[in-house]
Amino acid sequence: MYIKTATITNKVGLHARPATFLIQKANEFSSSIWLEKDERRVNAKSLLGVLSLGVGKDETITIISDGADETAAVETIFDLITSDFAE
Repeated sequence: MYIKTATITNKVGLHARPATFLIQKANEFSSSIWLEKDERRVNAKSLLGVLSLGVGKDETITIISDGADETAAVETIFDLITSDFAE
């Protein structure tokens, strides 16, 4: 299991467009990937799950992965988040 925290810094938070980018990246990996906020954990490969977290600007989430490519999965998603989803 590999875990890392990230702060959402783009101006609108984790809304539909950035969530879609995140899910597309998550689906490139075979590992299970979850996002956690305030002790609520959702599947990072699920649009409804990610949106249901209601992550706004300057909020912190935890990226958790377990599987063969867990480190690469977390680091890739972390990099996407810290790039402000290339917006």
